[in-house]
Amino acid sequence: MDRKYYYHLIGGDGTLDYEIYLNTHALLQCQKPYDTLAVPDELQFQIVHQVEELWMKLMAFTLLDIDEYLAAGNANRVITLFRRVHHIVRLMNSQLHLLETMSPKEYQAIRVQLGNGSGQESPGFRTLLKMAPELWESFEHTYLKDGRTLEDIYETNYSHDDAYMVAECLVEFDELFQKFRYNHLQLIARSIGLGSKSLKGRPVEMLERGVKKQFYPKLWEIRGKMTDDWGASYGVIRDSITPKAH
Repeated sequence: MDRKYYYHLIGGDGTLDYEIYLNTHALLQCQKPYDTLAVPDELQFQIVHQVEELWMKLMAFTLLDIDEYLAAGNANRVITLFRRVHHIVRLMNSQLHLLETMSPKEYQAIRVQLGNGSGQESPGFRTLLKMAPELWESFEHTYLKDGRTLEDIYETNYSHDDAYMVAECLVEFDELFQKFRYNHLQLIARSIGLGSKSLKGRPVEMLERGVKKQFYPKLWEIRGKMTDDWGASYGVIRDSITPKAH
């Protein structure tokens, strides 16, 4: 195949309505020129991370809407928009697997091009970390007022109501984002190993602290409390259901 021909073809001319609307000419210039790639896999590396930034931009934009609907007590809109957010995080998790097709040796060639940059500097990632606590504040303001508690929502007066459904949306967002951070850590382990130092000179193991970070610990703690309470009533250690031999 003629590389020059297809390189030009994939870039487009930027003159058709579709290209103009999506600004494809600028979009497809956001990657390094083909002849300057450290290794062919660098194109994949850049595109995956650029797409992740776009997904996080959409996620942050959607979370702003969610926060407003939370404050207004519009549970239906909150739940619908959280479905979108959950799909986005699943896509981000799936896309990370593309980078597992790259060998450690090829990654090292790309790593040289990064300066001392790291994923911790991602504007989308840093924005989402700041937004998550504010969502909890809005949830508390709307659903945990007049003395109502999570124990009331999940156990005492459990009715699968709006408060419960929105709380479960928050839990799922938290869970999926934890998985994203864990998958990113596993990708690093596969690419450079967890015993190495990051490009900022710090051990990669420091990222494990982030993996253990929960956005909404109270929503996880209520489950443990409920289980312990049930255990106190039904017995922590119960009789086996295995038929006894005669």
